[in-house]
Amino acid sequence: MNFDLTDEQRAIREAFARFSDEAIAPQAAALDEAHAYPRALIGQLAGLGFFGLRYPEEVGGSGLGLTEFALALEEIARGSMSLAGAAAMQSLMGTKFLHMLGNADVVERLLKPALKGEKIGALCMTEPNAGSDLEGIATHAKKVEGGYVLNGQKTWITSAPVADFFTVFARAGEEKKLTIFLVERSFKGLVVGREIHKMGVWALPTSEVALADCFVPDSHRLSKEEGDGEAHLRKTLAEIRIITGAMALGVARAALAEAIRYAAERRQFGKPINRYQAIQFKLAEMGTELEAAKHLVYYAAWLHGAGRPHHKEAAMAKLNATEAAARICDQAARVLASYGYAMDYPVQRYLRDVRFTLIGGGTSEILKLIIAKEMAP
Repeated sequence: MNFDLTDEQRAIREAFARFSDEAIAPQAAALDEAHAYPRALIGQLAGLGFFGLRYPEEVGGSGLGLTEFALALEEIARGSMSLAGAAAMQSLMGTKFLHMLGNADVVERLLKPALKGEKIGALCMTEPNAGSDLEGIATHAKKVEGGYVLNGQKTWITSAPVADFFTVFARAGEEKKLTIFLVERSFKGLVVGREIHKMGVWALPTSEVALADCFVPDSHRLSKEEGDGEAHLRKTLAEIRIITGAMALGVARAALAEAIRYAAERRQFGKPINRYQAIQFKLAEMGTELEAAKHLVYYAAWLHGAGRPHHKEAAMAKLNATEAAARICDQAARVLASYGYAMDYPVQRYLRDVRFTLIGGGTSEILKLIIAKEMAP
């Protein structure tokens, strides 16, 4: 493949890099410490066209590809993983099924405003006993006159406390197969439950969501047929894994940059610590891991854009990039030593936030199983 960026891709990366440096990074720590959803920054990202990057022009998008999206998201994550997580949810998982499957009313009332940052979407898939195991999803939808009644419990729902609408996976029909529904926040029976307090990404709210005899009209069954939900979800998982890899690249870049800066300024025994081989080895290993991860992530994105098989490569990219980023953030904290443990420095935030990427899109263990299955003769 050709690793050279087009002029358009380079312009997108540069635009979001400037926005990250000038608007995101200066307030990232304050947002996290306030545990505040970054609504103002979400609005600014909408103004830059981020949420519509991959959607066609007729719904307010730019009609670009996954590579362009990943380049922009990487820069956002370099400034704030909380904002990157919120932006990824809004621009992919929270709105993609509306675009693929929603009727004209859904597109006008919900999708187009969401791409402008005026409404917030969330994806409800994970349950207390169902994460990677899709077969464990127990939320069910009973057909009634004019629609369905949904009952079930969802958990770890990103952006739920601020969401205006939810894409919900539930079992429907005689065969109890996964079906996709659109549930608006105003629907009776939808209850956004307790917020889950997390180790990192403090400005990205996550909570439980309950569905208790929640009536959903037929117009809000996004699935064209009962039971087609799993097929649609599996098509999207590769994209989720690639963009999670891109977010991991962003936070790893931030951690490495901070380690390089600190090592050049910190003096011990009469000279900067970057003059010592022990520190040089750490920085060299971190840089090498980051570069290798970058190539794998963008190779997977290129395969996706070229319409070539990419599910194995997406899993590899996510596995490699997130594990490498976790190691890089850890090594950056070691370079800073006691200051890597201090709240005054951003490395502690990178070290906490990077673990977010290890979970979303499939754990490393699940990804290894997927990769091994794809490699089997």
